[in-house]
Amino acid sequence: MRCAMLKTCYTFLLIVFAGLQLHGQEQDATAAGKELASKSLKLFPNPATNVLNVIGLSNTEHAHIMVTDGYGNLVLEHQWGIRNNALSLPVAHLQEGVHMITIRSEKETAQLKFHKQ
Repeated sequence: MRCAMLKTCYTFLLIVFAGLQLHGQEQDATAAGKELASKSLKLFPNPATNVLNVIGLSNTEHAHIMVTDGYGNLVLEHQWGIRNNALSLPVAHLQEGVHMITIRSEKETAQLKFHKQ
């Protein structure tokens, strides 16, 4: 079956498990998971070279941030506070390729895919 609108099919294919995956320069995404069903997140720039920004998160003192590579290997793990509903993650040291960022706090869980250039 062919999709009438490629963007609609593409968006549908990006949603996996209780998280979401993103591709492109800047994207709005409706996150699945704990308390994120009605929340819009933005991940940019994508692809990233030095810093990856995620906005639309809930402020919290302690968020568990994990980044895995395309093979599922953990390449970064850290505890950060989220302020101003945003997170800026340094990614310059990561190898090029597809990565997954998971952000967990007592308020929410989000999983986003990004490309490191």
